[in-house]
Amino acid sequence: MDTRVTAPERLGETVLTDGRVLAWAEWGPGDGVPVLLVPGAATSRSLGIGAGAAEALGVRLVSVDRPGLGESSPAPGRTFADFADDVADLARRRGLGRPPVVGNSQGAPFALACTAAGATGAAALVSAADEVAHPAFADALPDGLRSLVERTAADPEGAAEFFRGLGPEAMWSMVAGGAPDSDLAVYRSPAFEAAYTTALKEGFAQGGDGYARDTVLAMGRWPFDLAAVTVPVDLWYGAEDTVHSPDNGATLASRVPGAALHTVPGIGGAVLWTHAEAILSVLLERDGA
Repeated sequence: MDTRVTAPERLGETVLTDGRVLAWAEWGPGDGVPVLLVPGAATSRSLGIGAGAAEALGVRLVSVDRPGLGESSPAPGRTFADFADDVADLARRRGLGRPPVVGNSQGAPFALACTAAGATGAAALVSAADEVAHPAFADALPDGLRSLVERTAADPEGAAEFFRGLGPEAMWSMVAGGAPDSDLAVYRSPAFEAAYTTALKEGFAQGGDGYARDTVLAMGRWPFDLAAVTVPVDLWYGAEDTVHSPDNGATLASRVPGAALHTVPGIGGAVLWTHAEAILSVLLERDGA
């Protein structure tokens, strides 16, 4: 599989209704089928998916910096619902309609929030950060993660201060340090490592507030009703992924009506970059595009 990434073909910023800016990057034909990409933890809009996938399928892939990350304006105290509103505003202003959405890693719950709010269409959640605060996982979390979840619930401001102190180097160490060899073959390729570490530096360009807010939201209880989701949802996990979900999405898939769980052998959390074309193809079919 092709695991390369390429630089965005178009970069821009859109002024939202309240005057804040949401920054975006695009790949693929400008008149292609719009697909929204919600990137993973602390990464900016500039890190795409498997190279050539958008072009091959005629997709106009639009990646967005969440507020406070990259070039998007900060929004202190923002919520999942606020991000869904931002995406709906962006879609109206850029003629995206109600686009299908790809949410990667920590971007997945934000993509789900957009889906639950009706701002986006069918969803592909790839290496999705699970709702680790859900009672189903009370006895399934490793001690370190359980401690962070409990701290986030008891003292969200204190937890945010801890997350705020992390930076691009620490994030890259976490990604590469816990990765299986199958992922490292992707992550350690020179072009990919350069693109990923650049996206992390851009993600922290305004400091750590954006990432900290994301993480407090993602590690807490999710306030949207997954049982009320009415559009198709596909979850994609690498079989060797031991990081993103305690049960590689089995519980999460069971909570979303009609959700399909795909487990890809021979890869872990890097599945977005090794199987991008398959992920997009299924998403377009499920969305009816």
